[in-house]
Amino acid sequence: MAIWIAATAAAHAAEPKRIMLFGDSLLAGYGLSEADGFANQLQAALAENGQDVTIINASVSGDTTAGGVSRLTWSLADNPDLVILALGGNDILRAINPASTRANMETMLQTFDREGIPVLVAGMVAPKSLGPAYVAAFDPIYPELADQYDAAYYPFLLDGVAGVPALNQNDGIHPNGKGVALMVERMLPVVLEALEQLSASTANSSG
Repeated sequence: MAIWIAATAAAHAAEPKRIMLFGDSLLAGYGLSEADGFANQLQAALAENGQDVTIINASVSGDTTAGGVSRLTWSLADNPDLVILALGGNDILRAINPASTRANMETMLQTFDREGIPVLVAGMVAPKSLGPAYVAAFDPIYPELADQYDAAYYPFLLDGVAGVPALNQNDGIHPNGKGVALMVERMLPVVLEALEQLSASTANSSG
């Protein structure tokens, strides 16, 4: 029996880890070829680093945090091993009350926590044009909730890309292929660390 259990655990460990992208158009690949999209570029970068993963892109263009809450349950049917949670950009564009964004993010993190699914929270940063009160209420949402729910944390999804014309499409909002490449490059160390922790956790639970 012990040999069978060990063999089963080893087989499970050998399966590709399933990473779910749970975001909006920034991860869905709006305006991009499949090859230039975040999912493909992240998978390629992980493969170059020896990581055998399957990327499940459950991102929906135009989605808000409220939309994420409404579709979360059926999205989990894909049984992800790790979720990259990257919602909130459209909340900013619609100037949605940060209290609502916080409540929705917390609902999603509570669900992932209850299901035992590790999360990498990719934060967003509100533009100063929305005013100091909005920025002060919005920006702390991501680091505070990531800390509260013991999630991996990447401070700003569009770090180095936002506001740089050469890295964005003509709308000035959505990254082009080069912009996505920089997003992946900068987030990659955090993703690799999350996968390392996931592997360690899997080994401990099967040992």
